Amino acid sequence: MQPRPSAIRLLVPGNIRHNSGGNVYNASLVRGLAQLGVSTTVERVDGDWPVGSSEDRRRFARLLGEGSTAPDQGSARGGTVTIVDGLIASGAPEAMEAAAAGGQQPWILLHMVLADHPELEIRALRAAAGVICTSGSVAAEITRRHGTGNVHVALPGTEMGEPAKGSQPPHLVSVAALLPNKDQLILLGALAQLQDLPWTAALVGSDEADPDYAGEVRAALQESGLEGRVRLPGELKGQALENEWRAADLSLLVSKVEAFGMAVTESLARGVPVVVRAGTGAVEALSLGAPRGATLDSLPGAVVVLDSDPAPLAAALRGWLTSPERQAAWRHAALAGRERLPGWDTTARCVLDVISEATPQPGHS
Repeated sequence: MQPRPSAIRLLVPGNIRHNSGGNVYNASLVRGLAQLGVSTTVERVDGDWPVGSSEDRRRFARLLGEGSTAPDQGSARGGTVTIVDGLIASGAPEAMEAAAAGGQQPWILLHMVLADHPELEIRALRAAAGVICTSGSVAAEITRRHGTGNVHVALPGTEMGEPAKGSQPPHLVSVAALLPNKDQLILLGALAQLQDLPWTAALVGSDEADPDYAGEVRAALQESGLEGRVRLPGELKGQALENEWRAADLSLLVSKVEAFGMAVTESLARGVPVVVRAGTGAVEALSLGAPRGATLDSLPGAVVVLDSDPAPLAAALRGWLTSPERQAAWRHAALAGRERLPGWDTTARCVLDVISEATPQPGHS
């Protein structure tokens, strides 16, 4: 076993400023580590990540070379361990390789695989002391793509919220930045087919992350005639977000690709069932709120197979909206699922155990 680190440096991308799952995970991990008595500093790395410019990568290399110390094998506690967000590390392998050659052992915290440039990603992964994935789906995908060893999983934790009160008529929420991958357009297409039923909805998320797509969402909302029933309040935090959750009866996360989907567990933490897209990491998140070995019928929500046609989503929502029995069953399952969700202390302890106990694989520093 390696000695427990006395401090951790967490290097995060400076260009992701909206309320992304990665940002929430990183900030919550830092708080969890502090509760375990581990001093953690967060350093923002400016640049157009992933990959970045040559100057961005040089800047990262300089930061990476500062502040880390190798564990002191003669003491009860180790030195400073550096963990790099995968959004930076995966696109800058030369910096990771230089750190390894200099005797450092930086870890990678991988929220998602790098869609492009797998040749850069594999170099970075091989140069790292190890890889901590934030979901089982990411760990499986990175292993499938590269056969990488020393891969570990530290699932996101959850902060328990007050059980939602719900609304009349039913209120639907989707908490995700307005981005093409989050596919708010297919959600609006489904809602447009349900105008004969009573409901309201809010698409809560930053409209600044991709202004062009946000404009498409606003235009689609206007064209569908749903402006009186669907709100676009932008990114909400604190009590404003809690108020939205409190009013919710059903949550939706229909991203085309999702590593985990922390909005799912945030929903379940408030007893709000969730509809997710099949084939994404959001299914893993939804399953955390279900009993071990649960079938699809006993999930706290539903998994819907989607391509570009909103009809299957509309059918699933219609089935829920028109069945008080289904609404009650999903609500009961979501309230029961609250008790199964791990806290951020579990996540922090898992990360700490991994970097303290893992043995670097051959080819790693």
